[in-house]
Amino acid sequence: MALIEFTNKGIYCKQGNFYIDPWQPVDKAVITHGHADHAKWGNKNYLCHTLTKPILTERYGLFDNVETIAYQNTIDINGVKLTLFPAGHVIGSAQVKLEYKGEIVVVSGDYKTEYDGISTAFEPIKCHTFVTESTFGLPIYKWQPQQQIFESIKNWVAGNLQKNKTSILIAYSLGKAQRLIKHLAGNEPIFAHQTIANLNQAFTNAGVALPSSIKITSEIKKDELQKGIVIVPPALADSKWIKGLTNPAIGICSGWMAVRAGRRWRSADAGFALSDHADWAGLLTAIKATEAEKVMVTHGSTAIFSRYLNEIGISAQEVKTQYGDEEEAEEKVVENEVKEEKTKI
Repeated sequence: MALIEFTNKGIYCKQGNFYIDPWQPVDKAVITHGHADHAKWGNKNYLCHTLTKPILTERYGLFDNVETIAYQNTIDINGVKLTLFPAGHVIGSAQVKLEYKGEIVVVSGDYKTEYDGISTAFEPIKCHTFVTESTFGLPIYKWQPQQQIFESIKNWVAGNLQKNKTSILIAYSLGKAQRLIKHLAGNEPIFAHQTIANLNQAFTNAGVALPSSIKITSEIKKDELQKGIVIVPPALADSKWIKGLTNPAIGICSGWMAVRAGRRWRSADAGFALSDHADWAGLLTAIKATEAEKVMVTHGSTAIFSRYLNEIGISAQEVKTQYGDEEEAEEKVVENEVKEEKTKI
């Protein structure tokens, strides 16, 4: 009997009677990380890493029905040994290791192999079956070292200051925003949209050390923002608020900037290929390190990536899932949060 199966509700462990990142409500959901395409509202009970709980609480109001465990701690669920290991994707992101009667399966969720200085570094786990993402599973995706990207952003901001422009960085509220704050902290004040600031506060309350940033409110004047760095989620990229700032200059922080700069973000002044996912080389390195006998390839460039793995001698299978588009899911969460809070900036 296979330890996991792919069902219309999500990745299911029959022996343990739980789902991993289900896309429909279930009784028991094991959550790899807090992004909206993997962590959904409506499950009866949740299990996640300790630092993913603040995200679920902030976004969905979940508290009493969320059980947490730390990395490398093991619990037994109906005879299945379940252990979480760092995925390096965002704060609290985890790979789920399942062990039953000698069989080991690891479900990666989303991951990146370059240590970002704020999320716990990715740790490859040896297993028989590895379920991998393939968001950037094409050879055209090759990230620059992140420090080089941050230097480019700093130079762009410095140039904007000289031209009296307001530097606006578009980045996910969860993951990218915290990385930017961590690595750009310095001379210029950093202003964060409310959805980012709220998550930052949740992380700080949970013991995560983050450099200080200023929550954007209606009291903050445009000339103050012009002298600093403004970070907002993608949902606000084309907002009237941004257009009303002093000479706004928009920089998009996304792995898609490697190839999509001229498509979705036509109004952007700059693009920085900063991603919270592994690139082509990172995916291959991670998969080879697991020494898995079988690789299940989910969301992303599944067909091409699985075919390549088979060509180089790694048994791989494309698996269709309903995770959808991470960017779109995150934007919907932000839009709902703004509507619920009824706040204006």
